[in-house]
Amino acid sequence: MASTIGWELYRTFLGVLKEGSLSGAARALGITQPTAGRHVVALEQALGVPLFTRSQLGLMPTEAALALRGHAEAMESMAASLERVASSQGDGVRGAVRISASEVIGVEVLPPILARLRRQHPQLQIELMLSNRVQDLLQREADIAVRMLAPKQEQLVARRIGQIELGLHAHQDYLARQGTPQTLAELATHSVIGYDQSTAFIRGLAKSLQGFTRDSFALRADSDLAQLALIRSGAGLGICQVALARRDPALHRLLRGQFSLQLETWVTMHEDLRNSPRCRVTFDALVEGLQQHVAVTG
Repeated sequence: MASTIGWELYRTFLGVLKEGSLSGAARALGITQPTAGRHVVALEQALGVPLFTRSQLGLMPTEAALALRGHAEAMESMAASLERVASSQGDGVRGAVRISASEVIGVEVLPPILARLRRQHPQLQIELMLSNRVQDLLQREADIAVRMLAPKQEQLVARRIGQIELGLHAHQDYLARQGTPQTLAELATHSVIGYDQSTAFIRGLAKSLQGFTRDSFALRADSDLAQLALIRSGAGLGICQVALARRDPALHRLLRGQFSLQLETWVTMHEDLRNSPRCRVTFDALVEGLQQHVAVTG
C-alpha cells in the first residue's frame, strides 16, 4: 500500500459515493469524467482493494468503500476546516465560520442574529448547516454548534443559554373546526402532528411524551420545519416552541398546565478556536441572540 495518497483521490472517491457515478462526481467536483475515473483507479491501486463495482444503477460501493467512507468524510471535514482557518488570516474579523443548528433554530431563530453579525463584520462569511444530527465538533464538521443537550467532550467550550419551552399548539382555524381539547385524553379525537421515525432525541423525551407515539399521529414528518408548517396551516395540533408561536396571534397554546417540555440550549465550539477572532465574535453573537430568544419564552 502506498504510504502517501493525495487528498484529491479521496475527494473524488467521496464524490462517487455521494453521486453514484463518475459523471456525477465529475460535475460536482468540477473535473472531467476521465480524471474522476483515473482518481478512482489510482486510489484502488494505492489501497490494494476494489472500491466500486458496476451495475445497472451505476457504481456500487464495495464493503471496503463503505468501511472507508467515515474516515474519508473526516478528512473532508478537516480539509474544509483548514480552508476556513486560512481564509481568516489577516487583520480584523474575516473568513468563514461553519455553524451547525437544528432546522427550526436555523430557519426561525438564527437569521436575524446572523444578519446583524454580518452587518457588524462584513468580511465574515457564514456557512449555516441545518441538521438535527449532532455534528462532531472534534472532527471539525462545524466550528460552532447550537445544541439542545449538554456537550460531554472536555475539548469543547460550551455556554449554557437556558431552556427553550415547547408547548402544544394549534391554528385558530383548526380549533374553530374541531374544537379545543380540554384534557390530554381528548387528543385521541384530534389530528395530532408528530414524528415518523424515532430518534435518540425523541427516545430521550419518551417519559415526557407519554401518549405521543407514532401510531397516535394523524400526520407524520421527521422534519421539524414540516411539522411547524402543518401546525401553521391548520392541519392539526402539534408541538412547537412557545416563543415562535407567540409571533403568530393565530396560533393558540393548548393544555398549558398539562403539557410543557424544556429544551436545554447550548452554544459550543472546539477549545482550539477560542482565540480565533472569527469564531469568538460569532460565538458571542449566537450566545447573545439566543439568550434574547430564550427570554421571550420565559
